[in-house]
Amino acid sequence: MSLDHSMDRVMSRRTEVEARLSESASLAPDELAGLSRELSELRPVCGQIELVRRLEADRAAAAQMIDEADGDAEIMEMARAEIEEVDSRLPDEMKALQLLLLPRDKDDSRNAILEVRAGTGGDEAALFASDLFGMYQRFAARHGWRFEVMEVSETGIGGYKEATANIAGSDVFARLKFESGVHRVQRVPETEAGGRIHTSAATVAVLPEAEDVDIDVQESDLRIDVFRASGPGGQSVNTTDSAVRITHIPTGIVVSQQDEKSQHKNRAKAMKILRARLYDAERARLQAERAASRKGQVGSGDRSERIRTYNFPQGRVTDHRINLTLYKLDKVIAGEALDEVVEALVAEDQAQRLAEGGE
Repeated sequence: MSLDHSMDRVMSRRTEVEARLSESASLAPDELAGLSRELSELRPVCGQIELVRRLEADRAAAAQMIDEADGDAEIMEMARAEIEEVDSRLPDEMKALQLLLLPRDKDDSRNAILEVRAGTGGDEAALFASDLFGMYQRFAARHGWRFEVMEVSETGIGGYKEATANIAGSDVFARLKFESGVHRVQRVPETEAGGRIHTSAATVAVLPEAEDVDIDVQESDLRIDVFRASGPGGQSVNTTDSAVRITHIPTGIVVSQQDEKSQHKNRAKAMKILRARLYDAERARLQAERAASRKGQVGSGDRSERIRTYNFPQGRVTDHRINLTLYKLDKVIAGEALDEVVEALVAEDQAQRLAEGGE
């Protein structure tokens, strides 16, 4: 599809959406919300199209001035200056437009379920999982996102065997979707008397939050067990069967939730996680089909892929997919410099998609 045709299609769609919204009284609430969201996404694209077309028109007008100048040096100089100014701006504005016209991942605007699990490395891996979970919590706070801790399984020494959170806000999944994979840490544990560097790992999964309409979960496909929540002792131990374990029989996916004292709330949280995992599994299946033609894609979604190393002795963070190294480990862990990594990953993905014709 030519760029001009893509621009015409987008401008035409904006006109259609605006016309539909002018009849808002006759629209169902869901349709009204969907059209309003689509219009907000179309506006910046249309604004960029109008800017590019205005620059192209200015250049054509200046070229015509030269043709009709009849040897008038002053007019010709003014027209050439106009062309030079347009030519200095147009390539960058055209590149920005091409990026805006790239097909948007339909899940980019969704909230996300974050799951962090300790991998190889024992207690040190659990401590690293806790560090990563905290990093994403601070990163979310910097972006004004809501970070709701849903489930944490602690080791007792400050580490996390696994932790789950629901992150809600603007374009959460778009910013975090490339974080899925194995994160490796190299550092000297506090308990290591000899000062030897240990290597351990944690796995991160970022799942787009699924809506009820996305995934049809049949009650007959679920096995729901309730049990007494475990805790560190004292008043924290539940005295009722409030913990919930849901097994999705067709896929074997199991979700447990016990953070809430209410069985109803634990079940609701567990269902949210289950829906996200089922939706992510279907998303991964579709990605695998497309990946055959995109071997080098940044966001493969492969949970077993080692994507990043955090080297504490050198203060270094390296993302292996794009060969990016930052000597800002403390700021990355603090959630401050993580944006630099995220933006580089997004830019690389966009560059690959542009090179492949916007797939």
